[in-house]
Amino acid sequence: MYRLVLTLATLIYLLITGYLGYIAYRRTKTTTDYLLAGREAHPYIMAMSYGATFISTSAIVGFGGTAALFGLSLLWLTFLNIFVGIFLAFVFFGHRTRAMGYNLDAHTFPELLGKRFQSPFIQVFSGILIFLFMPIYVSAVLMGATQFLVVNLKVDYEIGLLLFSAIVALYVIMGGLKGVMYTDAFQGTIMFVGMLSLLFLTYQRLGGITKAHEALTQLAPKAQEIFGSIGHQGFTSMPAFLSPLWWTVISTIVLGVGIGVLAQPQLVIRFMTVRSSRELNRATAIGGIFILAMTGVAFVVGALTNVYFFNTTGQISFLAAGKQVDAIIPLFIEKTMPSWFSILFLVTLFAAAMSTMSSQYHTIGTALSRDIFETLTGKKGTIGLNRIGTSIGIILSTLLGWGLPRFYGPGSEIIARGTSIFFGLCASTLLPMYIGALYSRRITKAGAIAGMITGFVASMFWFLFVHEKESQVLGVCQALFGRGALWGLPWKVVDPIVIALPLAALVTVIASYLTKPFDASHLKTCFNGLV
Repeated sequence: MYRLVLTLATLIYLLITGYLGYIAYRRTKTTTDYLLAGREAHPYIMAMSYGATFISTSAIVGFGGTAALFGLSLLWLTFLNIFVGIFLAFVFFGHRTRAMGYNLDAHTFPELLGKRFQSPFIQVFSGILIFLFMPIYVSAVLMGATQFLVVNLKVDYEIGLLLFSAIVALYVIMGGLKGVMYTDAFQGTIMFVGMLSLLFLTYQRLGGITKAHEALTQLAPKAQEIFGSIGHQGFTSMPAFLSPLWWTVISTIVLGVGIGVLAQPQLVIRFMTVRSSRELNRATAIGGIFILAMTGVAFVVGALTNVYFFNTTGQISFLAAGKQVDAIIPLFIEKTMPSWFSILFLVTLFAAAMSTMSSQYHTIGTALSRDIFETLTGKKGTIGLNRIGTSIGIILSTLLGWGLPRFYGPGSEIIARGTSIFFGLCASTLLPMYIGALYSRRITKAGAIAGMITGFVASMFWFLFVHEKESQVLGVCQALFGRGALWGLPWKVVDPIVIALPLAALVTVIASYLTKPFDASHLKTCFNGLV
């Protein structure tokens, strides 16, 4: 009976998704429709699409599992997600991005930066960055969804991987950004209901809010017994100040993702899809509530899984899940939730994965077709060219989703880490230039390029030679210097964003003040209607 109901629920979900994709396909007539949803998105659709793209299986499964490991300290990321990712992004970035994008007739984030600084190099470099590195993030999302299928439905990993990719590919390739945003709004609504239900049922299963959190606090000795050497002080406490775990939580997870969201190409483009600033104002509150329900619930439930597993197995979640962080949330759902909720949550995971993946696939495709191919060749692109670029991005991301678990091995927090890597890299490479583009008439083309290259090079150096989680696996530092990381503590646990972002910002400012500013006529076009 469970399999029958699950099959019916999945079919209904897929039919609605397919219908929305078909509507988008019928309404996609021009390149602007395909790239920017015609610049006429409804505020609810825009806000839910932004939120559903922002929150994926990497937040629910990956970061939920990471919260089971590190505890409620990850709620600082929820704070930054709302304050930075919604409030600052919509109020201080969204309005100016929409207006400047319209002034310059920009259709992608790299194109906005390239036209603002009159630099094809910036557009191509940003496009290459997206095309080469975003698939790591996409594969992390894809792996999170597939992991849930593996644990709960006992399907082969490869089959689940191909299933998700094929379904999303169909409506993204055909419907463009309209297909993405229509389905995102539907999927985001499902996610909201599913996560609130998860929170309610978790507290009910653990005896209420007070009892659950008191029990979690009492598990501090168990956490310290296993992770005390790296600074763990309990699931309801922050890690010891400046300890290796503190640096991981604060620099890699909280700052890497919390700040990196401002320069995410698939999110920035949402600001350019609405008709006016009024729609953005209306979307801000919707987005904030949605993000609170998504990340807040995932992190709280993730930490509370320790209470359940300790009560039933005598082990904290990390050990109960066989030291596989990405399997903690799926295992918790399987063991604790009624069958009807397992069906709802599976559909929620479908929605979370598909909403984020569709936006990522679309962004990768447009980076290849419009930002790289069109800019280098000078040929005007078509919807067909954009669809080819999207198809290539889908194939590349699926191959990474298949290969990365074999490369990293089990229990490596690969979902959360893959997300953090891309968010941090975008922040270090693109954010100083993006802020300068929107707010400063004095940032020059040379300054933007210098800061962009500095942020990218500094980040890559840190990943390859200093940040041990990556450098040890990539093996370049070991091959050249005979050790996993060049330097020891604290440097080997300091995330690249802590070094690369300030350095990129400093270089952007210095190089701009040493070079000639843009002529007044170009700046007048860029800032038309902006104070």
